[in-house]
Amino acid sequence: MKSVLVRKSEQAFDLICDEIASDKSISHRCAIFSLLSDQASKIDRYLLGEDTLNSLNIAAQLGADIKRVASSVTITPPSSLKEPKDILDCGNAGTAIRLYSGFLSSLEGMYILTGDAYLKARPMSRVVEPLREIGAIIDGRENGRLAPLYIRGSKLQSFRYHSPVDSAQVKSALILAALRSNGTCYYKENLLSRDHTERMLVGMGANIKKDEDGWIAIKPLKKPLKPLELTVPADPSSAFFFALAAAITPRSKIIIKDVSLNKTRIGAYKVLKKMGADIEYELKEDKYEPIGDITVTYNGKLKAIEVSSKIAWLIDELPALAVAMAFAEGTSVVSNAKELRVKESDRITSVITNLKKCGIVCEESEDGYSITGGDIHYATVDSYGDHRVAMSFAIAGIFSGMKIDDIDCIDTSFPNFFDILSKITRLEF
Repeated sequence: MKSVLVRKSEQAFDLICDEIASDKSISHRCAIFSLLSDQASKIDRYLLGEDTLNSLNIAAQLGADIKRVASSVTITPPSSLKEPKDILDCGNAGTAIRLYSGFLSSLEGMYILTGDAYLKARPMSRVVEPLREIGAIIDGRENGRLAPLYIRGSKLQSFRYHSPVDSAQVKSALILAALRSNGTCYYKENLLSRDHTERMLVGMGANIKKDEDGWIAIKPLKKPLKPLELTVPADPSSAFFFALAAAITPRSKIIIKDVSLNKTRIGAYKVLKKMGADIEYELKEDKYEPIGDITVTYNGKLKAIEVSSKIAWLIDELPALAVAMAFAEGTSVVSNAKELRVKESDRITSVITNLKKCGIVCEESEDGYSITGGDIHYATVDSYGDHRVAMSFAIAGIFSGMKIDDIDCIDTSFPNFFDILSKITRLEF
């Protein structure tokens, strides 16, 4: 188990950063959605993290021809997708296992989806149960509540489904299943979750429309979709760690280049701005996704905040925001965030346990936590196998020093995280 010691640094920094990892959510979708075309998709800046490479490997197991030169990937689908000879390993990726569940449920054949120990502990019922309701044949451990998942692909029924959870993974799985159903399908969520799936599929020619009541209508495909041709933008969730570093380091500034500005992905930046950080956006293009630059400048000590809405837009950044709250004046409260308990780790317990080790006054609740800002002290903390917990406390280490155990998980989403962090402070492995 690998560890890192982040050394305390009191130096200001001024960075122009074009090295942020490519967007993980979009990279996963490129691998999967390319299989809906009959032509080669060309993807530049595909994320070369363990999770997204697993999605690419699964596409190859289904018959796609994959050519990769550095981070440029060409995915040529077969004339017909084939039943794989082996199990399909999603690694640590909840996005991969849930999206592929929807995709494969309507594809004739037998498929087994699995992952690492952490993924096997994450709940799959939220995808399995609605897919079963529309005719999917899925089984797994504890009656399909846990992976490995067994899928026998078959023709699915049309459906009208109002999801009890606001989850881009659930929505995407149902949309992918709907594309091969026997009629128009309808999906609704209470709060718009990440909408990369809808944007990308519509860009490829799918007939997906949302009405004024929030129902998404998905018509089954009559012909293969157009291939993807895109450059994956920088991941705003990954970039947020360095946005946080600038916001809490006096006299510091960072310009994050070519990042997704999708409104469902920059909610954490909006929260950080409300806490007092100086944040500006510059839109540069908008094809599949709005893409541009984000500038974050230190603007004095942060102020406490209450976060209780649009949690689906913040779910990946809340561990880093918890660190921001630990530096802020006053007591911050997060609620309506029970979803944090079923991510790569139980992020409520993981974050609060580690903050207490650092001397911060904080308490967890069933659906969130309260954090009173103070002086973060040096501690040895555990990532709990969660890349976002690990990276959040690495940023905290800039101010106090910090040892983080079990950092291999960072390679799943942000392989060059420490390369960038080393420009701000010293590291020892």
